[in-house]
Amino acid sequence: MNFDYQRVPVADDVSLSVAVAGSGPPVVLLHGFPQTHLMWRHVAADLAADHTVLCPDLRGYGASDKPADPDGQAYAKRVMAADVVALARAFGHERFALAGHDRGALVAIRAGLDHPDAITHLAVLDVLPTLDMWDVLHGADAAVAFHLYLMAQPPGLPEHLISAAPDAFFGYFLDLWARDPKAIPAEVRAEYLSASRQAVPSIVADYRASATVDVEHDRADRAAGSQLRMPVTVLQQDWGAALGYDGTALWRAWAPDCVHETVDCGHFMAEEEPARVTGALRDLLAR
Repeated sequence: MNFDYQRVPVADDVSLSVAVAGSGPPVVLLHGFPQTHLMWRHVAADLAADHTVLCPDLRGYGASDKPADPDGQAYAKRVMAADVVALARAFGHERFALAGHDRGALVAIRAGLDHPDAITHLAVLDVLPTLDMWDVLHGADAAVAFHLYLMAQPPGLPEHLISAAPDAFFGYFLDLWARDPKAIPAEVRAEYLSASRQAVPSIVADYRASATVDVEHDRADRAAGSQLRMPVTVLQQDWGAALGYDGTALWRAWAPDCVHETVDCGHFMAEEEPARVTGALRDLLAR
């Protein structure tokens, strides 16, 4: 399956790079950290047999624009979710299914909360909603998420430290989180490292937003009783056993129509277990 690459304006002075293929009901796939749209290469090729598949690089990542973040708002998941809705509409899709991994999953969750009339189905791969993520991290167990705390710091120090050794920093997570190293071939790894090396300020801004404005938005939704009303599928590693929470109960509080499954693989499940992920997405789309 050959994908067509386009640049699509989605906001003032922000365009996203997107790979497009297939025809049929639309599905948008959002990548995670420290990756680009390439993480979906196996899943997207399968889905494109009978769906229109859009695989963008998120704002701040890959070949998409990387706006400055002077007021700490440019990488709010609310803003990034609006990018995704605008992208789909640019292709004529007012309603579409949405799947996200890691950072892309946080954008997808926000899109489901802010744009419920646009999102028909929602898939979340290996992440927790922002507010819950911070709630379950505590004590020595939080050391596994040191990068969250590093990039939450005010502008300056995180960018300086990461820029001093970007390949070592981003490569650390590619190595640590992949149970099967062969799932990310050398040429794909090189693409991820190159893209991340050129996006340190915007990647840090994305993570900083998750400790500031994104938390505020999640708290407001929790207080208002806002929920994801579309069919939802969550695929996760067994974080609950490690961090001491009930994953199914946590997700059902946000999504009443939720299928929560534990996947026995590393973090990069769309690359390590693409058949499992594709099957779960097809099951979701049939609901």
